[in-house]
Amino acid sequence: MTLLPNSLFGRAAAILLGIFLLAQGAAMYAVWKTVVSPLSERSADDLAARMVLAAQTWVELPPETRSDYEIELFLKHNLELGKVDKPLATRLPPSAFGDLLEHALSRRTGQAVQLKQGPDPAWAWVEVTLAGNMLRVGYLRDSYELDAPWEAGAVFLAGALLTLAAALFLARRTAARLRLLARSAAEVGQGRLPQRLPETGATELRDLTAAFNRMADEVQALLENRTVLLSGISHDLRTPITRMQLALAMLDDSDPAMVARMEDDLREMTRLIAQMLDFARSLKGEGETEVPLDRALAEMAASCSHPEQVRVRASVPCSRRLSVAALNRVVGNLVENALRYGGNQAVELELACDASGAVVRVLDRGPGIPPAEREKVFQPFYRLEESRSRDTGGSGLGLAIVRQLADAQGWRVELADRPGGGLCASVLLDRV
Repeated sequence: MTLLPNSLFGRAAAILLGIFLLAQGAAMYAVWKTVVSPLSERSADDLAARMVLAAQTWVELPPETRSDYEIELFLKHNLELGKVDKPLATRLPPSAFGDLLEHALSRRTGQAVQLKQGPDPAWAWVEVTLAGNMLRVGYLRDSYELDAPWEAGAVFLAGALLTLAAALFLARRTAARLRLLARSAAEVGQGRLPQRLPETGATELRDLTAAFNRMADEVQALLENRTVLLSGISHDLRTPITRMQLALAMLDDSDPAMVARMEDDLREMTRLIAQMLDFARSLKGEGETEVPLDRALAEMAASCSHPEQVRVRASVPCSRRLSVAALNRVVGNLVENALRYGGNQAVELELACDASGAVVRVLDRGPGIPPAEREKVFQPFYRLEESRSRDTGGSGLGLAIVRQLADAQGWRVELADRPGGGLCASVLLDRV
């Protein structure tokens, strides 16, 4: 199992941040080992040599010239030197430069030397014993202690952070372009022609976007050709069927039972062709207007095959910008299915509108649809053998038309069990 985030930007950010931290750590270690640490050691050793030399010189000087020498050390070298009777009690807190200086002084004097703190925190002191004299030597800390080159490190770090930010910005733009491609691809899969994507950016992204735009145009052309072909075939079949019905009507001595069966078959073919035409029309885009959903559902329920069995409930009045024809066809097919398979019981048409969106639910008290079959019933000409055979009027195109048209409008259709028995078919109208 990978520890990287799922998104492209998250992965790019994690990888870039990891590489950045490793590179910065390695660079800082190299700078410290090759520059900062040697300079600190050299500076501490030089200061230790100067302090020891100053103390030795003081011891060798005549007593009457020592005061002048102490003044010269202070003025020219920021060092103080003098004889004392007892050592200072407070030791300086440990520091990198202080540890190096103590080590260098101890090595040069052969004594255990510790840095002490006096009344003035700007000065550091050591006590050494030479020729029977306890000498206290102090130095101005700001003049001798070598701090790490934080300014140079800050500049280096700022440049690296800017580089990281630029890389993350580019990765974020690439991820945004890919998300846009994914959304457009989903629209193409639903049979809609998405807005053409701008063919800008790097060469690879331009080539990918141009190829996607061409693919979207080609898919749309194929869908339009399929729709025209399907509509043409269905329409042309009506003429020979009409002639066959006329011929049957003119037969005099034929078997009435056989003629009746042939007429039933022709009526079934006519109904099937009508549904095929609806299926073809569902693949075409419809104009959108602002529609009061509660009123549109009430009008649709009043025009169905058994309006007395349909009850409309709306939580609150609400409107949506959509195609009225698409709404009537999608919800109308669901209502007709509920009436046909609902066991002659009332069908409820429910509208719910809130901040999360608008949902239309068609609820019946029929046998329902098994969960394993709920996706299959949206396939053209697929029928549940036991409960939805041709004898009950099903041709297998009603729910296929619902799914095709809902996808074309950016809606979502879901089937679920209704509490207490039956089926609940939900149409989520707000595009996600």
